[in-house]
Amino acid sequence: MQRKFRLTRSEDFKRVRRSGKSYAHPLVVLIVQKNDQPRLKIGIAAGRTVGTAVYRNRAKRLLREAMRTLIPSIVSNLDLILIARPGLASATLEDARQALLTLLQRAQILTPIHE
Repeated sequence: MQRKFRLTRSEDFKRVRRSGKSYAHPLVVLIVQKNDQPRLKIGIAAGRTVGTAVYRNRAKRLLREAMRTLIPSIVSNLDLILIARPGLASATLEDARQALLTLLQRAQILTPIHE
């Protein structure tokens, strides 16, 4: 995932956590909030419940890579936070991608495909 799509500031994370809408999956939690910029921003977090630093970093890498392919199909002007859950560290990339796709569809933030 490119740096321009990342949500990095602590205040932004707090704002989205406080006033965003959350969607849960056994592997990932998605929190969505509209922003006033025409750009999509995504923050990724993994707490200590995921495991040691090795497992937390693996979970974050999996989420970044799974999200990278889905970014073009997501509506812009949103802030998203992805929070890893303990099962994600042992999941495959395809499991992570399916979990994200399920959450994005449930949140109704995927753009319709025009053929």
